Amino acid sequence: MPTKSLERWNRDGAHLEEVLKKAGYQTTLQYADNKVDQQITQLENMITQGAKVLVVGSIDGTALGPVLDKAHAAGIKVIAYDRLLNDTDSVDYYVTFNNYKVGQLQGQFIKDQIANMKTPVTLEPFAGSPDDNNAKYFFSGAWDILLPMIQDGTITVPSGKDPKSDDEWQSIGILGWGSDKAQAEMENRLNSFYSDGSKVGIVLSPNDSLALGIAQALEGAGYTPGDEYPLLTGQDCDAANVKNLVAGKQSMDIFKNTEKLGDETAKMVDEILSGKEVEVNDTKTYDNGKKVVPTYLLTPEIVTKDNAKEILVDSGYYKASDIGL
Repeated sequence: MPTKSLERWNRDGAHLEEVLKKAGYQTTLQYADNKVDQQITQLENMITQGAKVLVVGSIDGTALGPVLDKAHAAGIKVIAYDRLLNDTDSVDYYVTFNNYKVGQLQGQFIKDQIANMKTPVTLEPFAGSPDDNNAKYFFSGAWDILLPMIQDGTITVPSGKDPKSDDEWQSIGILGWGSDKAQAEMENRLNSFYSDGSKVGIVLSPNDSLALGIAQALEGAGYTPGDEYPLLTGQDCDAANVKNLVAGKQSMDIFKNTEKLGDETAKMVDEILSGKEVEVNDTKTYDNGKKVVPTYLLTPEIVTKDNAKEILVDSGYYKASDIGL
């Protein structure tokens, strides 16, 4: 796993390890502190220790080719976990959510809300870490819906930080998905482009880590929950963000049930090691630059203040007290 600094990776790692151990497998779980060299060293150690399958949530999806080649040379199967491993033949399967769909859900939510707003509406868009392959899918899904509304004048972007195509998403990417970096960027935009008293109406945040920093910047600039609070998107349903959702500081979130992701990954591990056919449901979409990687896609869903209890508490994913309900 890439880091312990984001809540979701702690949940992912712990759950996947638990499921595999219950199935009788020996496991080694490592976190790389968002340091590529550290992750490479961890993988090399796992290869030396005789791993049969590597499940890799990468930091930089393009940096692991040589060490994965060593794994393949040793007969080890490689599963890319929620982040595609790029520019290498040495990846066998990919397990993830439909990440373009995540962006579509965010973009469509914004579009639906704009129908009830006075136009033009001001928007400030953010994108994820430039070294994370998933970030381009999140952005493309949303931007394919929002860009036409910018082009026809329904939406304006006072900062001018509106990529002219999906391919330019990295120009507004926040390295490492850092909350502090997102907060600093939002503060800069508010100070530079809204000092005349105008208000930002919408902030496209691709995930919860960025949304936390953006919400901090909004609070620091005097925005309070209510009718004039900006529409703010997110993804991952981290507990702190769901609390913000309940408090009116975030408008929506995307729930990717990472327990299901772990369950599907564990099932794939078992299929590989027992010699069964590995179940996938997408063999066309995920070209990593060397090969199209067979993929199992799961479906994300929208969470709002109105359905948070039903989706997150009634399912057992959170206790009501965990998320301010």
